[in-house]
Amino acid sequence: MDLRAYTRQYAVQNNWRAAFSYFGTFAVYFASLSLAIIHVDKWYVLIPAGIVFAFCAVRLYVLQHDCGHHSLFETRQQNELAGHVLSPFTFAPFEVMKQNHNLHHAGVGNLEQRETGEIHTMTLREWNEADFWTRLFYRLYRNPFILVPVGALFTYFIRYRWPKNSTRFGVKGVLLHNLSIVVWLGLLYLVAGSTGIWVWLAFSFLGGMIGVFLVYLQHNFEDTYWDRRPDLDPQLAALQGSSALDFGWWFDAAVACITLHDIHHFNARIPSYRLRACHYNLPPEYAPRRIKFPEALAALNLKLWDEDAKRLVPFPKKERRAGVAQAG
Repeated sequence: MDLRAYTRQYAVQNNWRAAFSYFGTFAVYFASLSLAIIHVDKWYVLIPAGIVFAFCAVRLYVLQHDCGHHSLFETRQQNELAGHVLSPFTFAPFEVMKQNHNLHHAGVGNLEQRETGEIHTMTLREWNEADFWTRLFYRLYRNPFILVPVGALFTYFIRYRWPKNSTRFGVKGVLLHNLSIVVWLGLLYLVAGSTGIWVWLAFSFLGGMIGVFLVYLQHNFEDTYWDRRPDLDPQLAALQGSSALDFGWWFDAAVACITLHDIHHFNARIPSYRLRACHYNLPPEYAPRRIKFPEALAALNLKLWDEDAKRLVPFPKKERRAGVAQAG
């Protein structure tokens, strides 16, 4: 079977389903935030409501990502408008995020274009040739207790205030986006005071950590795919180089199926509300290996791409001296 022909039947937008996903997520986002703020003194209400809010924040980001691919609503104009409206709540300026993400799709699996990825990965050879300070920085960077919380704090609250390629893809849009965040938080403060801001900040941070964890797993697992041109195979880069996470139906629904990243990279025009059907109805010859939660946690120990073994590996137990090239 032609896989492209198969996926095209799912790359069909429906405004009713899109609107339900879009406005429904917003409704739960504001309801859970309100509940958490009102019952901030009741931990048994605050924590569940805050967790729901955190997942809604992730889901809004995924829907904005869909808008960037013009895959959520039926028309380009509808997707563009919806993507910009989401910006103050996702903390991601739509136009720059969209363009940078398209560069990521174009460079996925390409060892010569790793700057387009969200998580930087060194090769084993580069590690063996690196100096002490490069290794130390990379060790700290890839430590999950730094990567996830610090990565969330840096990416969503600092880096996105002026993301890479802002001067290339839209300075005005980034400035207006930052102003819209000030307006949104100002309104929240007027309605709920400092308590509202602190509740929003705490659970937005939780949402950011969930997002970074998922972003890590999208391309960082043992038998992922990296290569160099001219040997790079775009289909393998999409299907083998992107993960399929099996955390259950409810988790998929909570994060708008961003867990099924393999089929998304193969055909980015498939809307999030059709990804699960497309993925789980794949012909047997294309059936992917799905990663369950224990393996996902274990993947956090994988740090370097071994070009010879063609797999992601942990740091070497016995390290070579910096500057010594790999033998053979």
